[in-house]
Amino acid sequence: MALKILQPGCQPLGQFDGLDAEATSTLGGEVCTFSYIALNTDNAAADVEDGYVAQANTRIAVTTTLTSGARPLFLCDEGTGGYGTLFGEVVGVSTGQVSTGGAVLGPHTATGSGKVTLWDKPGLYAVTLDAVDTTINSGLVPTNPALSGGDALYATSAGLLTPNAGDAFEAVVVGRFLEFAPNGSLVTTPLGQVQALNSPSGSSAPGAQFDVAVFTFNPEI
Repeated sequence: MALKILQPGCQPLGQFDGLDAEATSTLGGEVCTFSYIALNTDNAAADVEDGYVAQANTRIAVTTTLTSGARPLFLCDEGTGGYGTLFGEVVGVSTGQVSTGGAVLGPHTATGSGKVTLWDKPGLYAVTLDAVDTTINSGLVPTNPALSGGDALYATSAGLLTPNAGDAFEAVVVGRFLEFAPNGSLVTTPLGQVQALNSPSGSSAPGAQFDVAVFTFNPEI
C-alpha cells in the first residue's frame, strides 16, 4: 500500500487538499487529478467590477476519481501501510514468522494536514501490488501472460494503474511498465535465502516474491 520513489523528477507538489471523502482512504500510487469544489459562499453571478472570475466560488481538491478529459495527472503519495506509521503494526502471530501485514496502529499520512503529496514530474517509480489493477490475467499482476516490459500503462476510473486499455478511464498512456520486483528489504529475509533449492526437509525454496511493479511515469498531456 505505497508508492515507492526510485528516481523521480524534482520536488513534488504538496500544497493541495485531498477530497474529504477520499483523502484518508488512498493507498499510495494511484493516478489522481484536480476536482473543483463549490464554496459555501454567496452564489451570486460573477461580477467583473467586484473582481470575481468564473471560478471564484470553487476551490481545488485532489481526487482519485478520474473522468474523461481529466488533466493534469499525478501520482498520489499518501497512505498507511508502508509509510512508517506512528505506532507500527501488531504482528499477531508467532515471533519470527511475520514482521509485516498486521493491524496498523498509526494514522493515515494525510490525516494531520489534509494535504496530498503529488508527483507530477517524469521519473522512475514503483507501486505495491495491492494498490494497482489486480484483475487476474489482465491487470498489473505477475499472472498476466500478455504483460511485457515496455507495455503502456493506463489508469482506471478509480486511479489504479492498469495495462489494459479496456479498463482505463480514457485511452491516455500515463507510463510504461518495466518489471516486477521484490521489496528489496534485507530486514525481511525471504525463504529463498535461507532454504536450499533441494532442501533435506523435502520442500524446495519458493520463487521470488514480487511485491512491487516498477514503471516510468510520464503522462500524455
